[in-house]
This record gives sequence, structure tokens and C-alpha cells, in this order.
Amino acid sequence: MTHAPPIYLDYNATTPVDPRVLEAMLPFFCDRFGNAASRHHALGCDAAKAVEAAREQVAAILNADPREIVWTSGATESDNLAVKGVAAAPAYAGRGNHLVTVATEHRAVLEPSEYLEGKGCRVTVLPVDSGGHVDLRRLADSLTDRTLLVSVMHANNELGVLHPIREIGALCKARGVLFHTDATQSFGKEPIDVDAMGIDLLSASAHKFCGPKGVGFLYVRRRDPRVRLEALLHGGGHEKGVRSGTLNVPGIVGLGAAAALCRTEGSAEQARIGVLRDRLERGLLSGLEDVRVNGDPATRLAGTTNLSFGGVDGEELMESVPELAVSSSSACTSALAQPSYVLGALGCDEARIRGSVRFSLGRFTTEAEIDAAIARVMEAVKSLRVAAPGHAARDEGQA
Repeated sequence: MTHAPPIYLDYNATTPVDPRVLEAMLPFFCDRFGNAASRHHALGCDAAKAVEAAREQVAAILNADPREIVWTSGATESDNLAVKGVAAAPAYAGRGNHLVTVATEHRAVLEPSEYLEGKGCRVTVLPVDSGGHVDLRRLADSLTDRTLLVSVMHANNELGVLHPIREIGALCKARGVLFHTDATQSFGKEPIDVDAMGIDLLSASAHKFCGPKGVGFLYVRRRDPRVRLEALLHGGGHEKGVRSGTLNVPGIVGLGAAAALCRTEGSAEQARIGVLRDRLERGLLSGLEDVRVNGDPATRLAGTTNLSFGGVDGEELMESVPELAVSSSSACTSALAQPSYVLGALGCDEARIRGSVRFSLGRFTTEAEIDAAIARVMEAVKSLRVAAPGHAARDEGQA
């Protein structure tokens, strides 16, 4: 007996590889398998050319110089390299040891910051308001003559809420402070211009925009100012000494191909996804009582909505709809079995946090899947609320 594939609404956790991306990658596993560092023979040169072509594809989205793209294993490594690498760089030894970040950042930024705090750095973690936004005035007031780096993500992975990156970049530029943004969720979806936005470092992962897992990049500004990094990995001096290790050529080719697709198709794709996201929200908000959108709905990614269902446990709801692939928090932290610190930072109470579910849509989401998801979630919520007569009665009245 075969089962229908799940309706996949967890694109913020990972995405399916686009068949066109896979097609671009396949030759580099067997036929074109050279090491990109082995430039003394044809296979190595072929791999090196493919790697540089991918660098150009990524840089084109960012309005960056291809030489500013450093390949990594993914955004977690990129975040660590940005935060720890700047803090440890000898070029900044006398400049200061103060870092500024935000309470709703991914753990890949918060934990390196905590690590550095343990090593003697001073770290300021700014709060957010009920919509998930950082206060720009408070951020400006936190900057001192000893501030070395500000790290604020572009789009939150649980809420989809967008921070005002251009304004933050301008604040940092005016004070001579380096600015890093984790663009894992926004790269290929939202317009990004590293010069116009004042971004000095930017992290991303291929598997968030229909590329392969296990490969990512860090944008590192080369001028105005030239950013210096201390390497985390030592061994072969790859990537101009910033990141040693044999390059994942098939993965890098896939990342480049995925970036190129985002550049040509991204705007129309995000508009379509936004319509589907709104359809999902309208269906659930109109069909059920006591459902709330978490985070500011006016400034967020097109494909993300985080909803709290009153009187329902989010984990139980997900177990009740196994045919839907959704999430209750970041996939990277769900193994810790802890409530969402992101929703906690918004001031949500325990019941609202416990009742939250993240729905994230993407390239292959269809209208039929959204309608099926609405029906199944409504059915499951009503069933789970049977033990809470007040909820059940109101919901039935709207059916």
C-alpha cells in the first residue's frame, strides 16, 4: 500500500532541490569530478571554472564582487566565521570587543556571541517589540566607540518578520561599525544590495532556496571597508586562506544554479507564494476562533506565517495532521525540546507559544495543497478542542 506524499509546508526548514539545479550538479559527481584546487590538469581546471561561475551567479544577486563570496558548508558555518572571525582578527585587536545582536537571532549567531562573551567580549542583546522588530533608536544608542560588529538577521526564520536592514546598515556605516546579516531565509526571495544596504558580511545556505544541503557562502566586503577575518579552519589555505578545505564542487554548482533561478524567477515566484500564504491565513482565521498571527504581518517574507491556536498544543496539532509537513519552531532548535525563545522574546505567554505552528510555503506549493491544509487543520483543531467546550462551540458556529 502506497501513501500520498505529505503536503510540504516547511520550506523555512529546508526546500526540495529544483530538478534544474540537480541537472546542473550531476555531471560534477562522476564525469567532471576534479578538485577545484588542482589547476594543473583539465579536470581540476574545469571544476575551478564551475566554482567561479557559481561565485558570479551569487554575486549578481547581491550586487557584489564575485571575489567577495567565500564558500562554506552552510549558514551556520558562515555565521560563526563572520562573528568569531571578526572578533579574532588581528586587524581589529585595538579597535574594540563589543558586539551587538538581537534576541530573536538564530542560535548560529547567538551561541557564537555567547562563546565570545565567555572569552571576554562584551555582548549587547537587544530586545524586540511585540511584532518582532528591533528598536532602531535603541540599537543606535547601544553603539559605542568600542563596538566592532552588529549582527542582525534579515528575515526571522520562525516568523518571517523582516528587519530594516538598510537603516541598520546606515547606522553602522555612520559609526564605523561592521554589519553582518544572516540572510538565510531572505536570500533569493527579498531584494538585497550589499552596497545600498551597507552590509559588510552576509550568510546564506543553498538548501533554503531549492539548492542542495551542505553548502553555503559568506559575503565578505573587500573595500569601503575591507573586512578582515581570522579563519576558523586551517589546513590548505583555500578560499584565500579564509576557509580551508576541499571545495564541494557539485554543491557549489547547485548553489549557483539555484541562485540564478532566484534572480530570474524570484520576483514572480514570491508574488504567487504571497497569495497562497494569504489564502491559508484567511481560511484558518475565518474558519476558527482564537487564532492569532505571530509577528508583524505587514513586514515579512511572502511564504511564512506563524499562527497560534488557542486551546491547542502545537505539537499535538502536528501529530494530528501527519499528512502535513509543518513546524512548531526552528528545525535547528526543535531537538532541544524547548519552547520557542523567539515567541518568548515577543512577549507571548506560555499558552500562545505552546499553541504555535509555523507554516512556510515555497516554489512547489499549490493552491490545492493550501485548501487541503486549511480543511485538515480546521478539522484537527476542532477535534482537539472538544475537551474545551467554549472553543468547540464557537468553532462549530462558524463551520
